[in-house]
Amino acid sequence: EWGAWHAVEPGTNPRFLYQQNSLRDALVAAATLNIFNNHCGRVRGANIAQTVNVLQAMGLTEDGGERLVLTPTYHVFEMYREHQDATSLPVSLSAEEYCWGDAAIVGLSASASKGAGGTLLVTLANLHPSREASFEGEVRGMAVTGSRFLLLTGAASTSHNTFDAPASVAPVSMQAAPPRDNRMTLKVPARSVVALQLD
Repeated sequence: EWGAWHAVEPGTNPRFLYQQNSLRDALVAAATLNIFNNHCGRVRGANIAQTVNVLQAMGLTEDGGERLVLTPTYHVFEMYREHQDATSLPVSLSAEEYCWGDAAIVGLSASASKGAGGTLLVTLANLHPSREASFEGEVRGMAVTGSRFLLLTGAASTSHNTFDAPASVAPVSMQAAPPRDNRMTLKVPARSVVALQLD
């Protein structure tokens, strides 16, 4: 069981663990799912801690469940769904670290898989809150003829969806530059998640 645990929303029952879900949580989800995908030979089961209204939930409700807003974490799961039942592919990635005080993490996280139809899915998470990352990739073992991607980002790491603005943080479809000799380049914005599909 995994997921981020923040302070509860002001004015809510602290025992219910109701918390807002931001772009930061989406980045946690993306990096975590990339780890699970890269180690799928060992990870047999991994469940996000809660799904609705508690901790890093996929959806938030109010008015007795009459209204629902999808969270940034939900959108990461949606973007990563093609990894399920696909064949995990090895990824060799070199990236700068993101440092905060004495702590450091790899700034760019990635995993890849090949679906039954032959499409490759490469998922990337740029964990740096203010620096764009340049992704240069090479696919080996198949010819790549086209590419497209979904991008999830927001104005700030704390950007989130509300009942009045439910699409503040939502994926947008983008066209990637055509690959050349099975090589591709992509600018990955700061604090963003990318799901790159290669045909």
